[in-house]
Amino acid sequence: MSKDVGLFYGSTTGNTESCAELIATHIGPERVDLHELATDGLAGLGNYSYLILGIPTWDYGELQEDWSDVWAELDEVDLNGVRCALFGLGDQVGYGEWFVDAMGALHDKLVSRGALMCGYWPIYGYNFEASRALNESEDYFVGLVLDEDCQSELTADRIAQWVPQVMAAFEL
Repeated sequence: MSKDVGLFYGSTTGNTESCAELIATHIGPERVDLHELATDGLAGLGNYSYLILGIPTWDYGELQEDWSDVWAELDEVDLNGVRCALFGLGDQVGYGEWFVDAMGALHDKLVSRGALMCGYWPIYGYNFEASRALNESEDYFVGLVLDEDCQSELTADRIAQWVPQVMAAFEL
């Protein structure tokens, strides 16, 4: 590990990868290591004090295949005291009943492993029926939500607003 932040993501269509790269640009390449799950897996995940994890939701609230492949391995990673932020991709129109559900599942898994979560994002500006990715008050998502299918024009601004919040929570 040579940098402060490990950014791990799974991407099938390239949308999550593009978002991860934009997030890394905002953080600064000197501070973040990008890890694509399909090639790197979870190797090194436990070596970072700060993590950003990107996960798209597939079909009816399912994990993306790269995350599905490493899901059980997460149970072996000690994340006690590790500060984590999530970003998730979903389609609020086509899959509004399961909007960013995979991010909610990942959040719960990380919390169970001792992670300290940050980077919650307001639900305002989205139109969906249900989501497992809501916090207890249901006023916030458990991470940044990006919808490349219906709101791609908002992605850059959302990332530009979210990254400084996360870096402040990381105290970097």
